[in-house]
Amino acid sequence: MKALVVADEVEERLWTSAVLNHPADLVIGAGDLPYDYLEFLSSALDVPCVFVPGNHDPDLSGYTRHGGLSMMDGFPAEWPGPAGGVNADGRVVDIGGLRVAGLGGSVRYNEGPNQWTQRQQARRARRLVRRARLRRRRDGRDVDILLTHAPPRHCGDREDPPHRGFDCLHRTIELLRPKWLLHGHIHPHGEPVPDRVVGETTVRNVVGHRIMEFV
Repeated sequence: MKALVVADEVEERLWTSAVLNHPADLVIGAGDLPYDYLEFLSSALDVPCVFVPGNHDPDLSGYTRHGGLSMMDGFPAEWPGPAGGVNADGRVVDIGGLRVAGLGGSVRYNEGPNQWTQRQQARRARRLVRRARLRRRRDGRDVDILLTHAPPRHCGDREDPPHRGFDCLHRTIELLRPKWLLHGHIHPHGEPVPDRVVGETTVRNVVGHRIMEFV
C-alpha cells in the first residue's frame, strides 16, 4: 500500500498532471487543505481519499449520507467536503486495506470551526477508542494509522496557543497502539522535521506531502 499523504500546504505542482508522477493507492489528508485540492488528487490518481479537517477547514459536522444523498437536519444539503472523500474525524474507517482512526481539529484559540478544548478533545478521543475496540472485537484488527490534524502535546508542537498539541493523544496512542500517527498543523518553514516515537507508534509531521508505504 502506497499513500500520498498531504496537509496544510498546497503544492502547486501536485495540482497538475504532474501528480501522476507520484502513483499511489490512497490519498490521506491531515487537514487545512482546500477540499477541491483533495478531490483533484484523488480523482487524478483514481484512488480513494480519507481525511480529517483542520482548524481552517469548513465545519463538516451534522452531515449524514443516505443512499448517496448528503443530508443536514433531515434535508438534502450539499456536502462541502471533497467529493468521494471519507471524513475520518471521530471515526474508525477501513479504506485501501488500512484501518484509520481520525481526530481532526486543533486546540481552541478563537471561535472558529474544528477547534476543541483539551477536555473536549479528550472526550472525543475516548469515544474513538471505544469505537476502535468494538471493531477489534468484531474482526481482530488493530488501527494502522491514527490520523490527526494537531500533534500530541510536547511531540513536535509549539508553545503559542494555536499550535499546542493535545494531551489526550498520548493516552490514545497507548490504548490503540497504531503503527503511525500522522499529523499536520505545525509548519516546519524549511526546517527538518524528525519523526518521533511514542511507545510503539511513529509520529510523523506530514505538512506539504509525503509518499509513504504501509506494509
